[in-house]
Amino acid sequence: MNTHALIDPFQRPITYLRLSVTDRCDFRCTYCMAEEMTFLPKKELLSLEELDRMASAFIGLGVRKLRITGGEPLVRRDILTFFRAMRRHLDSGALDELTVTTNGSQLHRFAADLVEAGVARVNVSLDTLDPDKFRTLTRRGDLAKVLGGIEAAKAAGLRVKINAVALKGVNDDELFSIAEWAAAGDMDLTWIEVMPMGEEGHPDRVDQYWPLDDLRSTLEERYTLAPLSERTGGPARYVRVEETGQKIGFITPLSHNFCESCNRVRMTCTGELYMCLGQEDRADLRRSLRAHPNDDTALVAGIREAITHKPKGHDFDYARQRPDGVPGGQMRRHMSHTGG
Repeated sequence: MNTHALIDPFQRPITYLRLSVTDRCDFRCTYCMAEEMTFLPKKELLSLEELDRMASAFIGLGVRKLRITGGEPLVRRDILTFFRAMRRHLDSGALDELTVTTNGSQLHRFAADLVEAGVARVNVSLDTLDPDKFRTLTRRGDLAKVLGGIEAAKAAGLRVKINAVALKGVNDDELFSIAEWAAAGDMDLTWIEVMPMGEEGHPDRVDQYWPLDDLRSTLEERYTLAPLSERTGGPARYVRVEETGQKIGFITPLSHNFCESCNRVRMTCTGELYMCLGQEDRADLRRSLRAHPNDDTALVAGIREAITHKPKGHDFDYARQRPDGVPGGQMRRHMSHTGG
């Protein structure tokens, strides 16, 4: 291991950075953004050059996996310049993996260029295969365009994984159809519990919470699920569907957290480092970055200091009510700000 690697107070190596490159998105998914969003002014966002410096500093400190997020990262102007710059870390062996989380709307435009830049796989967020429900959930998305983007990604050689947020009363009736569609397309699938972030008092958030224990039990009514020992250091736990060979993951931030093995931190597009998705503590690294444009010494020191404040775990909890009736453990910031 890199002798200068980042180790948090609980002796967990930090080897995974999720880096948001924009808070903007061409969708307005109900669990991620408000319908009428006020986006950040350009001057507050890290420039492409600053994003390069930030990512490179983390890689120099032992980060081996870099995931680019948003908002929708592929709507960031000239974003391919950044991906192409990151290729040097893959080529040198300093970085093991460069990946993207996307809503799929721009994949038909960028898939081939992403492969050229060294991206081997993408995660596509897709919660329903019903066009009407898709438009309702995203408030403006075109399912056909996303499905076309997925096919373009596969044709370009990208490995595609589908991320679906489990929403009771919304997509619970599509559990088997989504699984079978993903299996037929040779795509792994991960289900995610809806998290209490964004609009406080969101009228549907609690009612839509679908514990993945229930989802998994329903899957087992039709399939044989074999637990896998595979671990990525992340929150997902995986099974293999014996009937199809497909891998299905479960991310359970509310019903079961797996914080003891957390290896990641999140950087916003404004240079704020969140040591935990489910906590409000953050470190402003943009200040150090901009105060010393030709020297990363202060930036590296800031990263190291921030990691010493990484908490043991998060604090999501729908069951705990505040006096005003809003669920406790809710993060006021939108998911699009932190980075998906």
